[in-house]
Amino acid sequence: MDIRRRLPKQSHSLPTSGASPLKASDALPLPLYLTNGVFFTLFFSLAYFLLHRWRDKIRNSIPLHVLTLSELAALLSLIASFIYLLGFFGIDFVQSFIAKSDNDDEIQEDRNVQRSMPTSIVIKPKTMEISVDEIQEELVNRVVSGAVPSYSLESMLGDCFQAAKIRREALQRQTGRSMDGLPMEGFDYDSILGQCCEMPVGYVQIPVGIAGPLLLNAREFSVPMATTEGCLVASTNRGCKAIYASGGATCVLLRDGMTRAPVVRFSSAKRATELKFFLEDPVNFDTLSLVFNKSSRFARLQGIKCAIAGKNLYIRFRCSTGDAMGMNMVSKGVQNVLDYLQSDFPDMDVIGISGNFCSDKKPAAVNWIEGRGKSVVCEAVISGDVVTKVLKTTVADLVELNMLKNLTGSAIAGALGGFNAHAANIVSAIFIATGQDPAQNIESSHCITMMEPINDGKDLHISVTMPSIEVGTVGGGTQLASQSACLNLLGCKGASKETPGSNSQLLATVVAGSVLAGELSLMSAIAAGQLVKSHMKYNRSNRDITKVDS
Repeated sequence: MDIRRRLPKQSHSLPTSGASPLKASDALPLPLYLTNGVFFTLFFSLAYFLLHRWRDKIRNSIPLHVLTLSELAALLSLIASFIYLLGFFGIDFVQSFIAKSDNDDEIQEDRNVQRSMPTSIVIKPKTMEISVDEIQEELVNRVVSGAVPSYSLESMLGDCFQAAKIRREALQRQTGRSMDGLPMEGFDYDSILGQCCEMPVGYVQIPVGIAGPLLLNAREFSVPMATTEGCLVASTNRGCKAIYASGGATCVLLRDGMTRAPVVRFSSAKRATELKFFLEDPVNFDTLSLVFNKSSRFARLQGIKCAIAGKNLYIRFRCSTGDAMGMNMVSKGVQNVLDYLQSDFPDMDVIGISGNFCSDKKPAAVNWIEGRGKSVVCEAVISGDVVTKVLKTTVADLVELNMLKNLTGSAIAGALGGFNAHAANIVSAIFIATGQDPAQNIESSHCITMMEPINDGKDLHISVTMPSIEVGTVGGGTQLASQSACLNLLGCKGASKETPGSNSQLLATVVAGSVLAGELSLMSAIAAGQLVKSHMKYNRSNRDITKVDS
């Protein structure tokens, strides 16, 4: 198919887009290149000399403005060489910029001509909006044959949606299976590029329900929960109702610190212990903090805890991370410290930036005991009338069930942080709705639920203690439109400018308050014998699956 293109217009003053732009240096004689080399060498040598002299002055408490004759000469020569280099190479930069501007004008005029052409093929340079099937078919065939890597489509086309569309079609041909039930349209694929998901072919729809209002710390929250489990939102909502009717719940933040624990190895256990004692010595903490904190405006080292296994040392760093969940932030700080330690411990062999003493996305006693992320405790007093009328059970039955199920039963099972009824249910639902890392539900769901009678057995005191809720309100999936809307609903979207870290801490308290509501409702349903009945009524589909399209 013939696609006519306009010939580029001629320019007598500047080179055309097809020619290489002339530089000022192209017209200079060879000796001037040697002169440039001399000035380059002079500039960096003088800078190196002055930095070393100023470092010595700082160490010896000598004022920086007190200059010796050699330092004064070096400073003047440094300024002179900088002016020369700036003036010379600035000419090249200006001419290159002018040439680029001219090229941009040429391209824009070409686009205007394309838009006015009466042709059936329209290719927009940025979005690659293809209206001819032959071009898309060729790309699909090349992906199927392996000539074009599937992961390179975004960079090749410059359009994330078209890349996902072609990848999806290629996948269907390679597997011989249809993906018609997986939605494709209506998603911003640009928003996930390079940060959330690679090689997308669509997106999964998860319904979001609202539980609440949850009355927590004298504030009301409508809690978004993304789940496909029937009765979960309704049950949590009933718990919120009971808490609201009893005056609300109170939540307190105990700790806030993300961890990362690299593993390093020495030639002997004695040498490993020397580093352990050095890291845990309070005298060295300020220096290590200074090195660590350079990684971010918000990262602040809180403590270091070491563990020895033979000649291997596991170093658990804990730091605050502002409103971010903070895994990348703490990892950068740890890398800074390891680089710093290498000068005093050159025989240290860094095996891995993470040695699982952190411990991330795994059930671990260290998180249950020491905490990771946000450590919170949430409590409420539920009046006896509310227990009877709303929860349909009694205080005595709830206390007995909690002791035998959540405490004794979990102990018999050898549970690690699982002394609760279903904390993971609520944590997962809120995590998915607000763009958290779903895999961190493992340690974030560590929870011990306590119930005891008060006021002569008339009322119920209930609490949940959760030592490792790992959440953030910036970064990752929190910036996607749907997840950002859910965070906005809770009033903790993005980073807090007034008090950095307060938004993520608020989200952690909402998670704990929602878990409290979920625990209260589910335990009441079990105590009243309603669990199976409610699930059979509300959690089973009445649709005839023989009539549902496969």
